[in-house]
Amino acid sequence: MQYSYSVRPAFVRGKGLSWLFGMFMLLALAPASALAAGPQEPDPELRAVLKRTVNEAKSFIDRFDAEVWLVDMSARMEKYVKDTNQRLELLKLVHLEASRAGLNPEIVLAVMHVESRFDPYAVSSAGARGLMQVMPFWINEIGRPEDNLHDVATNLRYGCTILKHYLDKEKGNLIRALARYNGSLGKTWYPERVLVAWERYWFVKHS
Repeated sequence: MQYSYSVRPAFVRGKGLSWLFGMFMLLALAPASALAAGPQEPDPELRAVLKRTVNEAKSFIDRFDAEVWLVDMSARMEKYVKDTNQRLELLKLVHLEASRAGLNPEIVLAVMHVESRFDPYAVSSAGARGLMQVMPFWINEIGRPEDNLHDVATNLRYGCTILKHYLDKEKGNLIRALARYNGSLGKTWYPERVLVAWERYWFVKHS
């Protein structure tokens, strides 16, 4: 599957590589939840998209050699999620929700890596919750107060939908979309962390 982003892994190769890895090492000791610039804010357009999306049926859109992808990603994730079954179930859900939203699954993994280190029970100082650090006001904004953001599938659906909305809003500019996701539009430290994590841990070349 092709993904139309205005930033590729080449962004973190070559001339700027040493600088970005220096930035990564300075920031890598703590998840983004400990350094968050600001929470996601209510957006009427995003509220409508999110409300529609969370009610959709769950099904794979494109398996694209799913078994090969799962084996590869499972080996990479073992450091963070020790249990094999738990790891594979998480990866299936990541692939499902990223594909449903039209996102590169490895970008979603990089966001999770930076946001929570794959801890579904992570809570930031601002109150963001779960794997993708979703703000809890969204469950009330779309009229689903029963949703649990510490539930893996629920958190991924919210997080992927929010990120895709910002990517569309920014016309495919991944840096600006990631900054919006983090609540730090106009700054680059958060997108740089995600892109370095993508390049270093999760990048897969798609044909």
